Amino acid sequence: MFDGIDVSQWQGKINWERVSVDFAIIRAGYGRLSSQKDTQFDDNYIGCRIAGIPCGAYWFAYAVTPDEARLEAEACLEVIRDKKFEYPIYYDVEDQRILSLGKTAVSAIIRSFLDTMEKNGYFVGLYMSADNLIEYADEDIRARYAVWVAGYGVSKPDYSGNYGMWQYSSTGRIDGINGDVDLDKAFENYPEIIRSAGLNGYGKTENPDCKHRLTILIDNKVIIKNYEF
Repeated sequence: MFDGIDVSQWQGKINWERVSVDFAIIRAGYGRLSSQKDTQFDDNYIGCRIAGIPCGAYWFAYAVTPDEARLEAEACLEVIRDKKFEYPIYYDVEDQRILSLGKTAVSAIIRSFLDTMEKNGYFVGLYMSADNLIEYADEDIRARYAVWVAGYGVSKPDYSGNYGMWQYSSTGRIDGINGDVDLDKAFENYPEIIRSAGLNGYGKTENPDCKHRLTILIDNKVIIKNYEF
């Protein structure tokens, strides 16, 4: 089991070198345009790399048709292009306008996004609350893709299906982050699965243990650090 967090622009600027977690899921953006990239996405991605924290990403859904979901996937692909992720890319489906469409429509929207991402070489998954997973996502979706289930105040999620990750709190406190942050547990070794499969920016012929050098500018000082992809 691995302990992690998920973050977005709402956590503001994070001091990643003070953050001590096994993984982080960072919001890439939302909606149908790449310009709707999360304002802290690039900083959070670089921060994870500098700190040596394996990361994944999520895209917040507003699509109300499969065609709109495909556009959201294309926007997500544009934002995360040329980056590498050791954890899945998740579709965050919780907006009430989507859920009000009912299970058949919601499932079609989910499939459109996830299929588009998968065809472009990404290990993808679905984020929903335990109740919403059962009520709005068809069983074949929950069986095929990685599931990240949300459920607070319980010893385990009230969800009988398989899930690889659990968001168990929205009021966590982590050194390096001001205010509340979501806390998560992962039950799968996603970095090993994803690297071995050559997904999420990893080529099958790459050495997953190779180290790279990252040059960044902080307060007008050049900082060069080794980090792992």
